[in-house]
Amino acid sequence: MIKIAPSILAADFANLERDIKKVEAAGADMIHVDVMDGHFVPNITIGYPVVKSLRKVTGLVLDVHLMIENPENYIHEFAKSGADIITVHAEATNHLHRLVQMIKDEGVKAGVSLNPATPLCMVEQVIQDIDMLLIMSVNPGFGGQKFIESVYDKLRNAKQLIDRLNPGIDLQVDGGVGEDNIGRVAGCGANVIVAGSAVFNSKDMHGTIQAMKKAECR
Repeated sequence: MIKIAPSILAADFANLERDIKKVEAAGADMIHVDVMDGHFVPNITIGYPVVKSLRKVTGLVLDVHLMIENPENYIHEFAKSGADIITVHAEATNHLHRLVQMIKDEGVKAGVSLNPATPLCMVEQVIQDIDMLLIMSVNPGFGGQKFIESVYDKLRNAKQLIDRLNPGIDLQVDGGVGEDNIGRVAGCGANVIVAGSAVFNSKDMHGTIQAMKKAECR
């Protein structure tokens, strides 16, 4: 079953609680929190104080995506602030296995993300230790970008890798997914969809989220 994780990058930051409540009522399964430092990606967003505030206003899973340098320095604080899942980039560390274990030691689920041009072999040695693999379908840093077509093949290969080495973990996709292409994305094996502008800019959030959840694989 498809799970929808609206990204607060597309929300109204002056009214985050209001927007979180809206997507929660509309049937969102989790909240995707993009943390950017202006170094690993060319944008700056939020830190763990915002995660701590979000934890107070929603019972949904907080899916925290760290697009930052030196993520190992911040794992404890994000876990303490209420993250349920912490996803780190394979490109951001020289010791991916150690970093995954740091996350697990905090009692939260661990995810690993790959940028569009990063090969799947970068995660093969840790795939059995993680709870979610995130494939970026845009170059990270900004919302509203177009889905990169070559990622479809990467998703199929990622699903094969998961089925071979750790069946049952989530395969998440982030970037440029909406009602027009979610069926194809799901058909490649993805079951968790990060959707920013497709949800938060919708005039009917409930209708959009339900339509995305019911999208037929193709």
